[in-house]
Amino acid sequence: MPAIMNVSAFVTASLMLGAATTVVVAQSTPVELPQLSVYSPRVALQEPLGTFAMPVSALRFEPLVDVQSRNMAEGQADIAIRGGIFENTGFKVGALSLYDPQTGHYFAEIPVAPAMLTAPEILVGAENAVRGWNANAGTVAYQWKPVRTGGQVTAAVGEFATRRGELYQGWKSGVTFAGRTLAVDGAFAHSRSDGALRFSEHEFTRYNARVQLAGEQGQTDLFYGYQSKFFGWPNLYTPFANVFETENLQTNLVVLNHREELGDGDFVAVGGYYRRNKDHYVFNRGDAGAFNPAFGAAPGPSYHTTWVYSAGAEARITTGEVHWNSVVTFVDDELKSSSLTFGNYRWREHVKLAVVPERSWAMAEGRVLNVKAGAAYDDTDRNGAEVSPVAQITLDRVAPGVGIEAVYVSFAKSSQTPTYTALNSRASAGLFRGNPNLGRETAKNFEVGARGAFGGWSVTTAVFHRSDDQLVDWIYSTSLPNARTASAVDIATTGFEAVARYASKRADLVFGYTGLTKDADYGSMAVNASFYALNFPKHRLTAAAVVRLGAGWEVRMDNEARIQEENALRKSDDEAVISSAGVYFSPAFVKGLRLSVEVENLWDSEFQEVPAVPASPRQVSAGVSYAW
Repeated sequence: MPAIMNVSAFVTASLMLGAATTVVVAQSTPVELPQLSVYSPRVALQEPLGTFAMPVSALRFEPLVDVQSRNMAEGQADIAIRGGIFENTGFKVGALSLYDPQTGHYFAEIPVAPAMLTAPEILVGAENAVRGWNANAGTVAYQWKPVRTGGQVTAAVGEFATRRGELYQGWKSGVTFAGRTLAVDGAFAHSRSDGALRFSEHEFTRYNARVQLAGEQGQTDLFYGYQSKFFGWPNLYTPFANVFETENLQTNLVVLNHREELGDGDFVAVGGYYRRNKDHYVFNRGDAGAFNPAFGAAPGPSYHTTWVYSAGAEARITTGEVHWNSVVTFVDDELKSSSLTFGNYRWREHVKLAVVPERSWAMAEGRVLNVKAGAAYDDTDRNGAEVSPVAQITLDRVAPGVGIEAVYVSFAKSSQTPTYTALNSRASAGLFRGNPNLGRETAKNFEVGARGAFGGWSVTTAVFHRSDDQLVDWIYSTSLPNARTASAVDIATTGFEAVARYASKRADLVFGYTGLTKDADYGSMAVNASFYALNFPKHRLTAAAVVRLGAGWEVRMDNEARIQEENALRKSDDEAVISSAGVYFSPAFVKGLRLSVEVENLWDSEFQEVPAVPASPRQVSAGVSYAW
């Protein structure tokens, strides 16, 4: 019965979107809205409801990304791509790969206002193996957006005493240096709420400042960001009833990034960053000073601080008929912890070098054959090195008469290292049990794909098979019912994904589908459930719509239907439909003003995105923004 209800809800939502699209055909010309930021062109709702916008916000309904949240995506989110786990996914801004060495749960702690970033690009397969770092499944990649003179202020209130505010201001000066114009921008954001569940309140604050020199041939950005996040949630990380945990995070980020355009697609990008993340974790807020069973270590709360110093470069340079794609990444990380003290080390250095030459040949009937092949080299001063081959063959302009633009086939190997929570948690006691002997993880990805355009629709598809060796997963066994254990698994993932997008003056529609199967081998480990590697959707369908009704009215809706792999720890159904919707009005008599009413989790789904972690209930909010 729940499955029928879920399918009915998704079909109903789709019919509503289709009907709305049909209705608007006869309407008048829509009011042009000021667009400071587009956080993702494949997602309808560009801003969250319960807090201010973060880079992770627009990934919530992204067709190529599965966000598994605790409290809300902006509270704590595990980002999975193509059936990978939260530590298989990387983040990249400009030439630099952002990273937290303690745990992948904090990879998405990026204290940058989305208004300063471009829409994300999802790197997979060969592209991820070359441009990504320490991320075997995929990378979410952003670029720094050029500064324009203008700003926006947003305020909103909602259920559970939720209130939030954001301010962004950019200023492009008339001062120039070597043909580059000086510009600055800054942003401030704050939100707080009593929370939808008992002990689920939050208080978030973010400050940003950036100086930019930009021209047609290049852009230099110097950025500083600070973000503090306090939030609670029942069973935030633990599978036990009536445990109320809290996180208190402070993240500092300093970035210097330069990109020089060389013409004809060639470029050089180089930069460096400093990141510090402080984490104060409380297992049970009702008795914060009591023994903390999480890590089997010292009593009371756990304190962790990580430092990352990184430099990197990325380039595409043409010599003769060969395009040289290259990436260099250096990362130095360090951990200081009151509880992650049982491993062999708490600091290390990483280096990656990748060189992939590329060449194209003209063929009959206007077709173009493109071949690129090379290798990446990864090493640390703690783990062995790995050489990873990369190759891709693409045939462009395959059959433009019938809409097929390109087909490709690729093979890519990549590797990464475990985080300190897996390496340094105590192996013999505690709720989270580590393994100091975990080694380098490798993945081999083979895929074929195509892209095309058909009757106003743009479509991309891919079939892939990824074999992960020694992937670090966290498992549950009835032989250790009070623990989750870091364990290496060999796992094969086979999948199909497709994204179809349609855009017109009246409506934008995006449909996505991902189907996955897995075959896992945990060796001699007795595994009754997996918190991450086997927590994946066998089928996931997304539908996003933006409908412009005219006279300043607009409707936006994101939908997701999924059939999840069964999991013994999940206390909800394995099938779900989750939707969010908003109605917006921009009056013509006040240019830049927008009023909104939004609903998160429209059907009040109780689906547990992470097994044993309660879902966020439905929430309604109303807001006003003004752009100039």
